[in-house]
Amino acid sequence: MKTDLGDLNAFVAVARAGGFREGARVSGNSASFLSEAVRRLEATLGVRLLNRTTRSVVPTEAGKGLLERLGPALTEVEAALDVVNGFRDRPAGALRLNVPVSAARLVLPSIVPPFLAAYPDIRLEVIAEESFVDVLAAGCDAGIRYDERLEQDMIAVPIGPRVQRFATAASPEYLDRHGRPQHPSELLDHACLLGRFASGALTTPWEYERDGEVVRVETSGPLIVRVGGATDLTVDAAIAGTGIICVFEDWLRPYLDSGVLEPILEPWWQRFSGPFLYYPGRRLVPAPLRAFIDFIKGPARQA
Repeated sequence: MKTDLGDLNAFVAVARAGGFREGARVSGNSASFLSEAVRRLEATLGVRLLNRTTRSVVPTEAGKGLLERLGPALTEVEAALDVVNGFRDRPAGALRLNVPVSAARLVLPSIVPPFLAAYPDIRLEVIAEESFVDVLAAGCDAGIRYDERLEQDMIAVPIGPRVQRFATAASPEYLDRHGRPQHPSELLDHACLLGRFASGALTTPWEYERDGEVVRVETSGPLIVRVGGATDLTVDAAIAGTGIICVFEDWLRPYLDSGVLEPILEPWWQRFSGPFLYYPGRRLVPAPLRAFIDFIKGPARQA
């Protein structure tokens, strides 16, 4: 039985993505190309691999078994082929990163343009989302996360600023009306603007630290937004005087510097370590990812 490697790759892309349209986006092929490849593979094998409906595409039992065995095998094939990249003058190929929205906004803007200028043959795709995913299962080469969310078998490389803070702020008009908190516990008497993670958890309690004293405040208020994509709405609401916001200091810095937001409880702002680029340690590192790792390790990139 002769099976085309491209058809196998098409099946894996569709099965992992959960659909032909998303599989096309991930793989760079058209949905019709993937559909034809999967039909050809099913005809060759004589078994249905995917159950298709108008709303979803789900592997059959046979498809699940094939996917489970194919994933690692195709990864090894890709790694073997990537060895050839080492003989090129410049690394080439695709690099897919899964990152939180905060990293896409605060970390990558200073890295991506010079990296792509240095490696014009690399095509970078960034998927920004807040849910923690298996980067391999999602078809990504690496991700960016903070150390408390890294899995044990991952290799982690520092990327971006090594120390960050959460900043608390409100508009001067809001503070003129409601008062300026002098201790974190006073936030209980204020309207606080919250976020909700993809898991459903809220961004509360807010945590503060000063001279060894740690204070956690179960804040509440009139607005809750999805962490990441809707954070700018929270910023706009804070500027408009709706309430108090607590997010990354770098996210608020332009508004603090311009004066449209006023810092609150700054001596209490908690510091934490910066993010990491992480990737599986059990496989060969593709040339585009190796180039990216070497780039962020460079002296000019260390902050």
